[in-house]
Amino acid sequence: MKAMVLCAGMGSRLGELTRERPKPLLEASGHPLLSYILNNLKAHAFSDIVINLHYGGDLIRNTFGSGARHGIRLHYSEESSLMGTAGGVKHAAAHFKNEDSFLVHYGDIITDENLSAMVRQHRKNNALVTLLVHHRRKSNSAIVFDENLRVQEFHERPPESFWERTDSAWVNSGVMLISPEALSYIPESTHADWPKDVFPHLLPTGRMFAYPLSSYRVAVDSPERLNQLQTDIRSMKFTGRPLGFLP
Repeated sequence: MKAMVLCAGMGSRLGELTRERPKPLLEASGHPLLSYILNNLKAHAFSDIVINLHYGGDLIRNTFGSGARHGIRLHYSEESSLMGTAGGVKHAAAHFKNEDSFLVHYGDIITDENLSAMVRQHRKNNALVTLLVHHRRKSNSAIVFDENLRVQEFHERPPESFWERTDSAWVNSGVMLISPEALSYIPESTHADWPKDVFPHLLPTGRMFAYPLSSYRVAVDSPERLNQLQTDIRSMKFTGRPLGFLP
């Protein structure tokens, strides 16, 4: 099965840490963040993986190469200007045209979630999109779903009034399964993001589903979150391994 890891961003919120290297190459316990993502993908049979590149792209390509020595196949999608979380996937759409579905994984999300179970649910529901979701209040992308996990509401940067009226504390986790049919909802050759530009158009189809997180997850989008990941590795709260780890 195929996957795409979004690694084109500037990582500006990490300040000096990303001045000379892109965020996916920041290290936790001596290994690049991207190596933890790739290893979890490999563990769940995602062996054919596209990585989009912009800032620091040559460094990422030179670090991971073709992936052959780790038993995976890596492909790279260059973006001359940033195309966004959805636009970048549309730019790489040729890689997924023969797939029944594929996974999109934000490049700063570290998780050891059981992605195989998520794939099974996605296919069972004949979903256009299945979103990994986790509990958190006051986050950017809020989700309300029914007892069948069908998404009923999706709110990007919801106002305070939303949190006052709802018991929902489910939010987007930055990992999703996509059926190629969903790519038709992304505009051609332009910057587009899933939460703002695509999900509002997918919601009326009734084919957006949630998959609640059951494992570890952290978004490494600040120095504090990188320190948190380091601490969680040392304390064994996160037990995921980097690509090529030898016990």
